Order: sequence, then C-alpha cells, then structure tokens
Amino acid sequence: MSGGYGGWTPQEPDGWRPQEPGGWTPQEPEPTVELRPPSRWSQLRGRLPGGRREEYDEFGRPVGPGGPGGPRPPKVRRFSWPKRILAGAVVLVLLVGGYGTWLYFHASGEIRHENVISDYPGRPAQGKGTNWLLVGSDSREGLTRDQQDALHTGTGAVTGDTSRTDSMMILHYGSNGTSLISLPRDSYVTIPAWTDSKGKQHKESKNKLNAAYAYGDAPLLIKTIEVTTGVRIDHFAEVGFGGFVKVTDAVGGVNMCLDKPIKDELSGANLKAGCQNLNGAQALAYVRERYADPLGDIGRMQRQRTFLAALAHKVSSTGVILNPFKLVPVLDNSLAAFKVNDGTSLGDLYDMFQNMKGVSGGSGHTIVVPIANEDYNVPGVGSSILWDKTKSAQLWSAVINDTTMPTFSATGT
Repeated sequence: MSGGYGGWTPQEPDGWRPQEPGGWTPQEPEPTVELRPPSRWSQLRGRLPGGRREEYDEFGRPVGPGGPGGPRPPKVRRFSWPKRILAGAVVLVLLVGGYGTWLYFHASGEIRHENVISDYPGRPAQGKGTNWLLVGSDSREGLTRDQQDALHTGTGAVTGDTSRTDSMMILHYGSNGTSLISLPRDSYVTIPAWTDSKGKQHKESKNKLNAAYAYGDAPLLIKTIEVTTGVRIDHFAEVGFGGFVKVTDAVGGVNMCLDKPIKDELSGANLKAGCQNLNGAQALAYVRERYADPLGDIGRMQRQRTFLAALAHKVSSTGVILNPFKLVPVLDNSLAAFKVNDGTSLGDLYDMFQNMKGVSGGSGHTIVVPIANEDYNVPGVGSSILWDKTKSAQLWSAVINDTTMPTFSATGT
C-alpha cells in the first residue's frame, strides 16, 4: 500500500484546512462598505447660517467647526462698560453733528435775499461795530382779504397799494453794547436823486423818510438814511404784517407787561393791563396802535422796540434752541418772513438776535432820534418831524465810532 501505513490513507477531518507556510491560516475577507460623499440634498439640508455649507471628508463625515477634529468655534468677545459708553458717545456725537449740519443747510435755504445795498459815490465809510436797518413794512403779502380784515390792516387802498414802512430802526452793536434806535417815519429828510422802475430820473428832493421807501423801496430808503445820518448800513432786514404774525405765533407768543389797558379800534388792540402772553394778531395790534396813545408815534415806536427785543429774546431762548420740534418751525417761519440783503448769512441773523437780547435784558439802549419839532408843517408835504441837528449829530457820531451813547429823550429834553 502506498502513501500510508499498512495501506491506510489518513482522511482530512471536516472543516480542516491546510496551513500556509508560517502557520497563518487565511480567512475569508470581510465585506466592505463603500462610503459615498453626501448627496446634493444632504448638502442643502446641511447649509449653515450666512450661506456657508458644511464640508465633508472623503468618508462623508462633517469637518470644520463642530465636526470631528475641527477647530473650536471662536469665543464672542464682550465689550466692557467703558467701551460701551464710549461707543454710545461717538454715535451720539455723529447724530448731533448730522442733525446740526442738516439744520444749517435747511435754514440757510429758507433765507430770502434781495440786492438792496450797493455802493455809490460819496457813500459813508465803514464805521466801527455792526449796523442793521430793521424795517417793518405795511406789506400784506400772503394775507387773504379775510385775514386783512381780521388783523385790521386795511387793504392798502389809502396809499394806492404802494408800499410804506410801518417802522424803521437801526440796530447797532459793538464793543460798547447794543443800541436800538427808532427813526420816525415822518422825519423830514433829503431824498437823494433816484430812478424809478420805468427808467425816469428824479432829482434830489425834501420829503418824509417814509416817502423814500414808497418811491424806490429798500435801496432808496437805505441810501437816504446813509446820506442823512452818515452811518453805513451793513445789513438790512424787512418783515411785513403777515410775517410778523407768523413769527410771533411760531415761538408760542411773547409775554408783555402793560401798565394800563390798551383799546384802539383802528389797530384792533384790546388788551388788559398786567402781564400777558400776546399771540401774533394781538402783538401786531400792540405795535401798530398809536391813536389811543397820548405820545402818538413816539409811544408806538417805544412799544415796537420793547416788543422786538422781547421777541428776539424768545427766539434765541434755550426753550426754542434745544427743542427741535419747536426750533425747525420757528426757523422756517422766521426766515421765510424776513427779507434780507445779499450776503447776509444765517450766522449774521443769529448774531443780530443774540445782540438784540441785550436790549430787553437791560444792558442795551433804546433810543429815538432827538426831535426839535414834532409838528413841523411843510407845504406840499404836511406835518413832519424835524430832528434836533446838534443832538442827532452826537447820536450818529456815537454809532459811527462805536462810543458810549449820549443820554437824552426823544424830544431833546
């Protein structure tokens, strides 16, 4: 028997497998699982805030912040309270600065300019300090017929619808304080030669100061005042009846204290004695009333100066300046109501109101040009006011040289 012992051939037991050299028995390979990248739908569902998508490795596992082996999310840095306060202050400054810039350009755009001041041969030289000519005209611009009746302004038919000045004042301020000087509209003066709107030339003439405005409007009035006084006018501001009412109402009225009641049918004034807040219509009647006043036009000019100073004080008060809901309407109504000369800026108007406050505060002066004759009758002109030449010359010298104002009454006593 071959291959065995005694012809016996050993049999392989069931399940036995021959060993490979080295004693290693091969095993059947384990089944493998193929890892595929995530589908497009999985990526869309895994989209992160801000438009970022999750990223996956070759085995389909998310990587990056929060994933295996990814970096830790950054810590949120919190600002300390001092830094928060500083940031808030910076934002506040930017807001205030932006509002201030907008307000400046908005207000500047509301100013009404006209070319009313010009040079001419022999014009007075520039003096010391600053001089404004403030004019309240009888213009009914912007008023309906019903409003004219309610305000007792009439319709202008008496003067043939020509413009007249209801009040004229020179405001002077410099190193010696502020002075508000009334110029009587019936002052007998010399009106320089002028040319009308049709090109017709008129010779120099004698007439009432009010006539200069009626003939040639603000340019001729300014020239007449400069030639008569020797004072160079730097700025001009004019307001009509309607504008005066709007400005007064915009600031919420002006408080005035009256020594006695005032009642005048022509102006519509019907005011009680004592301190009271005057609205626009009441204020207009108050500054226009003269027939019930024993002092006539002089008394009226005194009330005009007093009220104008009080109005300026109210306009520039902190209650108006620091309240944007009141400041913007006040600026809109005030600047739209005034007509000023070319070159006058918002800063010039602010300086004017600030200096006028000194008149109502007691540090300034309110003056009427010294008068020699209150009833100077001139043929062809009528009853006029004749200035005291000597004392009025002293007054204008003080204005030109910005020296201490002389003290005397309107009638020269």
